[in-house]
Amino acid sequence: MVWVGHDATRQRVRLIEIQARGTIYRDVTNALDPMDLPTAHAAALEAQRWRVEDAVAIAKRLLGLAYFYGGAQNAVEMQRWATWILYAVLVDLTDAVAEALERPFAEISMEMVYRSLYFVVAAMQRDPTTDPVHSLAAEASDLGIIKRQRKPPRQNRQAPSLST
Repeated sequence: MVWVGHDATRQRVRLIEIQARGTIYRDVTNALDPMDLPTAHAAALEAQRWRVEDAVAIAKRLLGLAYFYGGAQNAVEMQRWATWILYAVLVDLTDAVAEALERPFAEISMEMVYRSLYFVVAAMQRDPTTDPVHSLAAEASDLGIIKRQRKPPRQNRQAPSLST
């Protein structure tokens, strides 16, 4: 348990520390009783929260929600809804490609699936019977759809000695 804030805003929170892949992650929660929110559940919730953050970042950067093309409230709302619908379709398409490749969703780059739609549209113009999912899965390596494996994190180096 730790205290945050001061004076009238001071409140007690629970500090949760989790070590994963050699890194210590810290989070605070107002669920003070570990029986109400076990540490493992808090870690899982935090991981899911970052999935939401990633979705917003992708929508803003990749799908163009960072800029609004109109100033009227109706125009802004229509752009937001259209972007989120496109995002939902993109998630479903990425999931279908992952299934076709027999890989977990996390190993498929949603950004590269989106960028590869240009090639799928061109293939469908040549042959309207082209299946977008199988087309993307067949060209996954060339299109960079499968994420490259990250290198494992380097072990912490010991700080150099300050003695002379």
